[in-house]
Amino acid sequence: MAQKSTLLLFLTLLLNQLVWGQTGVLENTRTIIQSPDKNLSCQVYQKQASDGRRSIFYTVSYKNTPVISESALDIQLDNHLSELAMALKVDKTQYWCEDLTFIKTETSKQDTTWKPLYGERSVVKDHFEAATLSFQKASNADYKMQIQVRAYNEGIAIRYFFPENPKGSYYQITAENTEFALPEGSLAYYTQWAQGKYAPLPLQNWVDDCERPLTLKLSNGLYACLAEAAMTDYSRGKFKLHPSKPNSILVSLDDKVDAITYFGTPWRVVMIAETPGKLIENNDILLNLNPPVSTDKSKGWGDWSWVKPGKIIREMTLTTEGAKTAIDFAQQRGLQYILFDWKWYGPALTWDSDATQVKAPIDMPAVVQYGKERGVGVWLYVNKQALVKQADEIFPLFHKWGIKGVKYGFVQVGSHRWTVWVEEMIKKCAENQLMVNVHDDWRPTGEMRTFPNLMTAEGIRGNEEMPDATHNVTLPFTRYIGGAADYTVCYFDKRIKTTHAHQLAMAAVYYSPLQTLFWYDKPALYEGEPELEFWKQIPTSWDETRVLQGEIGQYITTARRSGNDWFIGTMTNNDARSLEVKFDFLPKGKKYQAKIYSDDDTVTTKTKVGIQTQEIDAKSVLKVNLKASGGQAIWLKEM
Repeated sequence: MAQKSTLLLFLTLLLNQLVWGQTGVLENTRTIIQSPDKNLSCQVYQKQASDGRRSIFYTVSYKNTPVISESALDIQLDNHLSELAMALKVDKTQYWCEDLTFIKTETSKQDTTWKPLYGERSVVKDHFEAATLSFQKASNADYKMQIQVRAYNEGIAIRYFFPENPKGSYYQITAENTEFALPEGSLAYYTQWAQGKYAPLPLQNWVDDCERPLTLKLSNGLYACLAEAAMTDYSRGKFKLHPSKPNSILVSLDDKVDAITYFGTPWRVVMIAETPGKLIENNDILLNLNPPVSTDKSKGWGDWSWVKPGKIIREMTLTTEGAKTAIDFAQQRGLQYILFDWKWYGPALTWDSDATQVKAPIDMPAVVQYGKERGVGVWLYVNKQALVKQADEIFPLFHKWGIKGVKYGFVQVGSHRWTVWVEEMIKKCAENQLMVNVHDDWRPTGEMRTFPNLMTAEGIRGNEEMPDATHNVTLPFTRYIGGAADYTVCYFDKRIKTTHAHQLAMAAVYYSPLQTLFWYDKPALYEGEPELEFWKQIPTSWDETRVLQGEIGQYITTARRSGNDWFIGTMTNNDARSLEVKFDFLPKGKKYQAKIYSDDDTVTTKTKVGIQTQEIDAKSVLKVNLKASGGQAIWLKEM
């Protein structure tokens, strides 16, 4: 059946290409939107085929260099059951968009800033030019659709928007065939699933759909990233190869979408930059495409002061004594939270467990109070079964207990149903002043701007799988463009495939306002290693972020500022290399004391990390010799 459907889609798209090859642009529809800096240009227009059918296309260029050549904007709806049930005219068109009549184009612009509660920078600029192209179906004027386009300096965002239907018809989206026709020879950093390995692949012979965001190295020297933003009431859109059009990618929905007008689809984003590091710096575009922070005071969403970024350690003994030891360690090492992981309430992978009952030998009130007295909060893991069955019961209870956050385990993702469910769980936690960490195959799409209690998410191949250094220096340019990720950084575990300085640097390179450290470690493993001062001092929320240098899968240097201090991480792949770190991003005339934490085999500690101190200013250049799978961390303190 699957092979038959694929063949049918291939033949249909091939026939469409032949038909559309004999088309003309309807010039009254041509709309050109440019980014504020005029570097990016997007054209949207409608074409009419020889048989009278119409379709919508777009192109994207950067400094007159093609990035996306002519690509279709197409969405398929099947509303016939709703139309029959409500005694409405049944749409007989084969392709829902084929008889759309252009009405008008409206343009607008915005240039504002906003301050997040936490983030990779303390001020976010939201600056774009926009256009809305309005259409209605010739066969039924009650059906209207808009193509909404925003052009940022960082990229182009496009979505479909459906105004309210006056007859109240329900909508079912069966496919979204948004195309991305890329330059021949482009390379995609492909992963089949959210916790999978990455591989640089050409745009051919993929074994399956590709996870988003999808980072691309274009053959024209540019870098691009295809992403999804504001995917909160929809089906997840991965990417698949176009079955008949070479060098082209299609959106691939996980399943059908049932919607009620008015509504908009998630934004399809094309980020473009001249260096891969700029893609990382520009990922605010995904936040900007989500609604501002919720201020619905009727649900308790007006005051978000209880949301506190921080570092967290997992407590693995699931005992009162072990918890107090972890809290003492957290207080001494500058961590803000401990986590009781799964099985604290019994077997987690069953509907029969009860997350209102502590089954492990933990005196929860005593532990919470002990932590409160020492400035250390408690998080609880809850598996999906208990979340589905008991959310309305356990979230108010956890708030009453004094719990600070909930880590969701083994969530189901992808479909419209489970997308909505995860988002509702985040909202329910917000109503009870609980922060959230979503684990397993789920990835954020910028919704933490609206609900900042969503601190981080997994959706990453992290230290649970102990990946190698090449994977680690691919992640900043791929997964982390999509937002905060919980890599679950370790330090002492013998299974780590990198040096300790490499692990140390992750706290600066990897962004997560809830940063898990010492994941597989125990407090007893700490033997006073002096370099762990870096983890003690480093915050998890930033005033400024700079990617100083980097190549995907090769190496990266990231600098982040909090107040007057800078924390810098450099990581290499499986190969040794020599780099230079330039400090020209620092204010001129100011001097800093640099503590430099590097791999050093002459050091007598078991971690083999040495510390050097030197004076640094904007003119300084530091030569860095990195071991294979190595790294370096730097703490700059203003003198």
